[in-house]
Amino acid sequence: MNEYRERRYRYQVRHDRLVAFEVVVQETDLLILADSNLARLAEEVVYRVRGPLEGYIVQNPDFLYAMTPLSQDQLAPRVVREMLTAASKCGTGPMASVAGAIAEQVGLALLQESNEIVVENGGDCFVKVETPLQIGIFAGRSGLSHRLALRIQPAQTPVGVCTSSGTVGHSLSFGRADAVTIIAPSAALADAAATMTCNQVQNQDDIQRAISFAREIEGVVGVVIIMGDQIGAWGEVELVPMTAS
Repeated sequence: MNEYRERRYRYQVRHDRLVAFEVVVQETDLLILADSNLARLAEEVVYRVRGPLEGYIVQNPDFLYAMTPLSQDQLAPRVVREMLTAASKCGTGPMASVAGAIAEQVGLALLQESNEIVVENGGDCFVKVETPLQIGIFAGRSGLSHRLALRIQPAQTPVGVCTSSGTVGHSLSFGRADAVTIIAPSAALADAAATMTCNQVQNQDDIQRAISFAREIEGVVGVVIIMGDQIGAWGEVELVPMTAS
């Protein structure tokens, strides 16, 4: 399952009206914003999502270790099917989408009790809001870290906003970008796309090529790449200073 990553970025998700609470179930460590504190329900949902996923992995160990896409399995649990689809579109193994997939499944369930939901899972977010939301971009030691944020408009949601880094955290990455943030309708897809796009960046000269790579992934609607003091962006991206309200 997804490994623990230092969560210095956690409170860069800003929304004045929503109630923030955390839910931790084994490796799954969520920050959730909702109309009210739904921690007990959220914990139940996490178990409902993780249980079938863990059971599927026991029966299909290749799912856990694959570095390339696996065939779709129509009999698999919903979260597994979402991960397999995301991996197929991005050219990676399904576990590259696990954090985004869990965030999305939890978020969709909680929308039955709250009009607005943000679920953050290791820097990967599922978002459904009715007023603009600001999500800061944590980019490690880059001078741009903590200085820029994405403003997500209600019309864009529900949406996945997921970040991968080759310099921050313990998740497997073959790239060296400080931050690659992907926006896509599916959080599972955004997570897998962020991983694969980050893998394309070895130096600052690779930023534009990596953006072109992300643009070709079906479903990706926006990308931001930060490496050192350089930044590139494309698509449905509204960048604002982190201090903006």
